[in-house]
Amino acid sequence: MPEKKKFPTTVLTFSIIFIIGVFIAYFIQKKDRLPIYNPADINPSLVDESIRNVDHDHRIQSFSLINQLGDTITESTFEGKIYVADFFFTTCMNICPKMSKQMDRAAEEFKADEEVMFISHSVTPVSDSVPVLAAYAELYGADPTKWMLVTGDKKEIYGLARKFYFAVTSNGKGDSTDFIHTENFVLIDKEKRIRGFYDGTSSKEVDQLIDDIRILQKEY
Repeated sequence: MPEKKKFPTTVLTFSIIFIIGVFIAYFIQKKDRLPIYNPADINPSLVDESIRNVDHDHRIQSFSLINQLGDTITESTFEGKIYVADFFFTTCMNICPKMSKQMDRAAEEFKADEEVMFISHSVTPVSDSVPVLAAYAELYGADPTKWMLVTGDKKEIYGLARKFYFAVTSNGKGDSTDFIHTENFVLIDKEKRIRGFYDGTSSKEVDQLIDDIRILQKEY
């Protein structure tokens, strides 16, 4: 009876190492790419009923707001930018000071990087006038070319929070009795797509945000 040929040990070892290497490379690559969030991917309580089933092509809509310098800013201001958005108000004594400190820390991390920006929307835009925002920005050292604090039409701001950034769970129409309060930071890419959500009161989660911005930059 002819002797069976043995599969060379070196070949078998090499094959196993190669397969393991492919798997490791795959998972590293997968980890280094952030998810793209559409309404269908998000907790329904955060999404307006009219768009809960949308599973592709969600992007932040056009807008027109006023920053702490009194300048009009639009979606074009963030063209070709990675940016972080949140919602706050200047008289908040609870979560907003923590959020503003963390936003300032993240902005400082990317102060020399022109492709990364930050925007904080006032949820009490009537009382948060341009002078009030300017004083608040000075208090937290917000560079207006890097971190914009904005006011404007309340319905527009609340519509952005609920229908585009998915930052809050409450329902409302943005009228005089409506009010939102959220700790969420939202990461937006250069195509105006949502790439991450973070607790803006948590230094640990903002550390993750900073890391994720760097991961996102590698895509470009």
